[in-house]
This record gives sequence, structure tokens and C-alpha cells, in this order.
Amino acid sequence: MPNMSTQSDTQFPFMKMHGLGNDFVVVDARHQNLEITPALARGIAHRQFGVGFDQLALIEQGAGDAHLTFYNADGSTSAACGNATRCIARHLMEESGKTALHLTTDRGDLFAQDAGQGLTSVNMGAPQLAWDEIPLAEEIDTLELPVEGGPTATGMGNPHCTFFVEDAELIPLEEFGPRYEHHPLYPERTNVQVAHLVGPDHIRMRVWERGVGVTLASGSSSCATAVAAARRGLTGRKVQIDLDGGTLWIDWRDDGVWMTGPTLHVFTGSFTRAFLESL
Repeated sequence: MPNMSTQSDTQFPFMKMHGLGNDFVVVDARHQNLEITPALARGIAHRQFGVGFDQLALIEQGAGDAHLTFYNADGSTSAACGNATRCIARHLMEESGKTALHLTTDRGDLFAQDAGQGLTSVNMGAPQLAWDEIPLAEEIDTLELPVEGGPTATGMGNPHCTFFVEDAELIPLEEFGPRYEHHPLYPERTNVQVAHLVGPDHIRMRVWERGVGVTLASGSSSCATAVAAARRGLTGRKVQIDLDGGTLWIDWRDDGVWMTGPTLHVFTGSFTRAFLESL
């Protein structure tokens, strides 16, 4: 059971947030001793017996304004989660009154800004384009993998495999996603995207997240898809991406891949000791 030494016998506080339906449980451990284990993450992730989330994020003290650690629904960790980073950045900006933040993650240093009109921007860092950085299992051209459909491999702190198709709506992601999540070329598994062009610099994209499944949106997947499209000459470096849950704007600049979109803090709650002891 998690260490709750600074909490009462009945409370383990958390926040529920989402970015375009990509939903998160956020635990603030900056001023309290709260520990997340893989078993706890899996229990909270269950949408019937727990709360449900695509990712769980832990906020801790860091070299900048805060350090973020991310857990997938299966209890595994991820170095990056773009939409969760934006959600937490918005929360921290409202808490502190700041309009710009320096966050640290296992991906490295990330910088967030208030983009106005309720939107939040995060610089997700430079994309990883070399096979061993993504990583892939062998030295190979990442622009077009020797896989049916010729997908592009990209790293955004987590691995991605992007397929450009005629119509992303017609792809059965529940079958398609796991087939490639566990492809031998990806030793750490991969997030899988299917995308098609709607118009100039405008992409429709759907997502299968490793360790999670079909999600309504994914920030790192959106960044990876934008980078892949630009590398293949399908778009420029600044694009609109329409996901099942809404729209993100991606701008691949010299200093990194910036992602902008809305966020929402849905509610704040706490887990009971009975729930925690049931895990």
C-alpha cells in the first residue's frame, strides 16, 4: 500500500484532468510523502474498480518548477506525456500566477507557456530521429520502415510508429494497434498512429497508446505525427491535428516541438484506505 505518512487514515488526494479527452489522474507529491507503485497505478486505472485514466502523473519537487513522472494504465512508466504535461502546467500556472514554467521529466527539460484564450503550450523537445534513440532493434532508415504500410518511426521521449493512410477513420485500431505496438522492431513497444491529410498542413489522426489502448488524444503522438509528416514532405512544420477528442496545434521549431491546446481540471478527490488496501 502507498506510504501515506503525512495523510489522514482516509485520504490519498488526487486530481482528475484531461486534454481533449486524453484523461489523467494527477498526484501532487511536492509537499507530502505519496508513493506510486505499478500495482497502485493499475488499480487506479481500472475504469470500473478504480477511477480510470490513460496516464497517471506524479508531481514532485524538481530542479525547475516541478518534476513529472508518468505511468501508463498497465503500470509501466513513460518518459513523456504531452497532454498531461499541458494539464499540469496549466494547474501550476494558475496556482503560482506564472505564465511560463520550467518542468523536468525523464525526457529532460520541458518548457510551458500560457498561450492565451485558455490554451497551454509545451515544448516537447527535439524529436529523436536516429534508430538507436527511438529506439529500434536494428540500424535502419526511420523515415520509412520495412513494414507493410511503410510507417515512420519517431521518438518523443517515447517511441512512435506513424502510418499515413487513405482514411484514418476506416482503420480498426483495436486490431491494428496491438499488432504494431509489439512489433519486433520496437524493443520497448511503441505508440501507433494512423493519419491522413485533410488539407494543407491539416491532419486527421487516431491513436493507439502502448500500455493503454485506443485514446481520444495523445500529445506526444501528435508531435510525432507532425514531425513524420514534415519529414516526408506531406506538410510544413506547423500543422493542425484533429484527434477523436479535439484539436491540437503542433509547431516543429528550431528549439523543439511545441504543442498547443486546451486542458480541463475536472475534479479533485481522494482515495479511501479501503480502496488502497483492496489493491
